[in-house]
Amino acid sequence: MAEEWWDPKGKFKPLHKFQPVRLGYIREHLLTHFGRDPNAMRPFEGLSVIDVGCGGGLLCEPLARLGATVTGIDAAERNIKIASLHAEQSGLAIDYRATTSEALAATGARFDVVLNMEVVEHVDNVPLYMKSCADLVAPGGLMFTATLNRTMRAYALAIVGAEYVLRWLPRGTHDWKKFLTPEEIETLLKRFGMKPVDETGVVYHPLGDEWRKSPDMGVNYMILAEKPKAN
Repeated sequence: MAEEWWDPKGKFKPLHKFQPVRLGYIREHLLTHFGRDPNAMRPFEGLSVIDVGCGGGLLCEPLARLGATVTGIDAAERNIKIASLHAEQSGLAIDYRATTSEALAATGARFDVVLNMEVVEHVDNVPLYMKSCADLVAPGGLMFTATLNRTMRAYALAIVGAEYVLRWLPRGTHDWKKFLTPEEIETLLKRFGMKPVDETGVVYHPLGDEWRKSPDMGVNYMILAEKPKAN
């Protein structure tokens, strides 16, 4: 599936549909937190961003265009090759690496912004993974986490609906037992030195064929956490 990352009508169509709402959420909070000018062409100049589980680079490229210094990591080397090629064709300098958050955190690397988007529900050792992501956040930095809630509604919509009825995703993409509640995510964030500061649900509106932010966190949701500045 790697070659299909940039096909908006291909197997990653759901991520392309999801892109505006998650990118908007990230942009909004980066502007506020770091005091950047929303009218600037490259408001995130000087900010270091890492996208963990970057896939084909769908979030990396727009953030690079907005001025951020972007690193994208993925355990799948094939994804990194696709992302690197697409960035090169787009004239963007993005540091793509075939590695894991655990391995990178062990080197002492730190970033102003860590994106942990639609990854944690696929991880076997969730505490280890979340700790590595938190370790990558520099003091005063932010981490965005997006995932699926462990509810029966999420099972019905994200697995039965998306994989079996609508066929938005290949069957077996998700394991409902690996879904995490917002409370579980927030508990892990706090355990590893992060302070949750915002949360939002994300719901699909079929009439507009788009995803929007919502108070309803019963299926998809995003949580923003901050690492306190060093004393």
